[in-house]
Amino acid sequence: MIRTINIVLIFVSVAMLAGVYALKFSIEGTAAERTALTAKIHDQEGELSLLQADWAVLNQPGHVDPIVRRHEMELAVGPVKQEQFGAFTAIPMRPARPDTAAMDALFNAIAEGIDPIDAILELEGIE
Repeated sequence: MIRTINIVLIFVSVAMLAGVYALKFSIEGTAAERTALTAKIHDQEGELSLLQADWAVLNQPGHVDPIVRRHEMELAVGPVKQEQFGAFTAIPMRPARPDTAAMDALFNAIAEGIDPIDAILELEGIE
């Protein structure tokens, strides 16, 4: 009886040992992947900072101004004028009261099971 228990315990300990080694190798593989990803992220961050520095240099007015002057006639660009923007008076005012007849018609159509969007699409000939 004791001999069989010893044999079973030896097999169990060997199986557990194999499991522990498998887990160790799995963790080492995951650590290697993590290290590779960390190195890749570090390289990409370095490239990104280099690109940001290039972008900052290329966007400086001293760099852009000669290019604009060289192509001013072809592009027909010039300083922005105030007339290019709209005025507050051009914005339509909000109606004093909402159009209740239109809202009632919309709610009635929805209550009757008519899809108003679908009706608009049919009128436009989209469907």
